[in-house]
Order: sequence, then C-alpha cells, then structure tokens
Amino acid sequence: MIEIEALYKEIISCTVCEHALSLGANPVLTIGERSKILIIGQAPGLKVHQSGIPWDDQSGKELRNWLGVTEQEFYNPDNFAIVPMGFCYPGKGKNGDLPPRRECAPLWHERIRMQLTQVELTLLIGQYAQSYYLGKQKQWTLTDTVKDFASYLPEYFVLPHPSPRNFIWMAKNQWFKEETVPVLQERVRQILS
Repeated sequence: MIEIEALYKEIISCTVCEHALSLGANPVLTIGERSKILIIGQAPGLKVHQSGIPWDDQSGKELRNWLGVTEQEFYNPDNFAIVPMGFCYPGKGKNGDLPPRRECAPLWHERIRMQLTQVELTLLIGQYAQSYYLGKQKQWTLTDTVKDFASYLPEYFVLPHPSPRNFIWMAKNQWFKEETVPVLQERVRQILS
C-alpha cells in the first residue's frame, strides 16, 4: 500500500509538461492496490481539471451508464483505477480539447500497472489509449476496433469516448449500445461481484 501511495503522490506532484499547459499542471487519477478494473481514458477536460475528480462531467455520466455502475461503485478505488493517457487538462484546440500530452503514458503507465496486481480488465477508451496499448493490433478505424472488441478480451475492452461530441457516432452505430454495452455490463458485474 505504501508503494502505491508514494507513486500516487509522485504523480500528482508532476510538473514535467507544465510549461505546455495553459492552466498549469493538475494531474487527475485514481489508483488503489485492490482495483479490479483499470480505465484508461484520454485526458481530463476543463470541468475535471477544476474539480480534480476523474470523469466528473457528462462523459463520466455516460461512461457509468455504459458500465452499469453507480457513482459510489465507480469512485471506489477497490473497483476502478482511473488513469488517463495525459494526466492534466491539455487546453483548448480548434475542435475541442487538445490531445493528451505524450509525456505521461511513457513516464507513468508501466509503473502504475506494476502496482495494480488485482486488475482483471483494462478499458481502453478512445483512439489515444487504443493506439498506445494495441499498436498494430488495432483496426484501421476506431469504429472497426470497437466492433472487434471481443478479439481484445480478456485483457482489454475497447470503447469509444463517451463524450457528448460522439453522440452522432452513437446514433450512426446503434449496434454499440445494443450489442457491445450489454457484454461490457455483464463483464463488469462478474468482476465486481
């Protein structure tokens, strides 16, 4: 427990890329030595940067719906470790938030994963997490990768980002909520029960 607490303190004190962050460094993550499911997302949005609580926004509500869990279950570190590709809010770009900073994952992810010895499933949310972890195993498009989710099990469950910006994608890809989400919810229930 001391090792994971020390690692957490080290990460939340990180200022490696602060020079490139318009609002400064404010790493946001949740890790616990008994976490059963690891969520790897993109980067905190502005609301999460301000609250310091991962997935504390509309995207988080949608993600919890997909998982079929309550807020209490979601924020229990014995259930979920929440680790973004970029730990700090990257700032605004022309079409929404900038991509996650590239420094974070190589610097911290392996060290975090070594401490999370109880993890039974890793959720790769969005193209950045999928590109980093799947490499050449991912499909040409995010849609094809998500359609092929079963081929990445049992280690990974691939998901689109639950942002309201992706509601058009959801509308065009009804199969996701009809076929993929029930499998996800069943797997999450098995692990958490």
